[in-house]
Amino acid sequence: MAEPLIPTVDLSPFTKNDEDGKKKAMEVITKACSEYGFFQIVNHGVPINLLQRALELSKVFFEYPSDEKLKSSPASNAPLPAGYNTQPQQSPDKNEYLLMFPPGSTFNVFPQNPPDFKRVLEDVFSKLRETGLLVETIVNQCLGLPPNFLKEYNHDRSWDFMVALRYFPATESENNGLTEHEDSNCISLVFQDEAGGLEVRKDGEWIPVIPAKGTLVVNISDVIQVIQHHLFFFVIKVT
Repeated sequence: MAEPLIPTVDLSPFTKNDEDGKKKAMEVITKACSEYGFFQIVNHGVPINLLQRALELSKVFFEYPSDEKLKSSPASNAPLPAGYNTQPQQSPDKNEYLLMFPPGSTFNVFPQNPPDFKRVLEDVFSKLRETGLLVETIVNQCLGLPPNFLKEYNHDRSWDFMVALRYFPATESENNGLTEHEDSNCISLVFQDEAGGLEVRKDGEWIPVIPAKGTLVVNISDVIQVIQHHLFFFVIKVT
């Protein structure tokens, strides 16, 4: 029996003013949110070659020696550790990451190498923010909320952030990835490399979200769950 797939939605009707296409897409999104808390999107407006370049440069950066990566360590006054960091040694989550706030934020700490990494990250952030705002508007409609409710609720975009994550190889004694959790925000957009690893729990079963070229994963997070009194509910992990 084939494993269930997270629904995929084409966002092009929302940029082409295709009313019939928009209606069908919103039906799929509403159903996906209530059943999974997740859906995937294509034709989302983020150039595929830009996403791939960001992955390539991230892999180069994470292969650098620790002393080189630590040159991009977060400032002590940052509200979140913007820059390079790793999970605490005692943490069950095993990864290293590079976090950034919106381009222009004084908290951002960018690596000097590889060359062009900063520009690519800022370009990806800007494109993902545009897509995120569109998805926010669509989800607002799917929830039946007042017009612009989520936009006004989440009006301060200076706290939006993007993270490049690298998960360490598993060992005989330890797994890797992120433990079972729920994201504590409104909406998360996820772009996986070919290794994948993202899983969603539905009816007590873990469903892998298989990476597909050009696809972004949309995660409906805690804030929207609370707004909807947990009508939209999900749990995720990364293996």
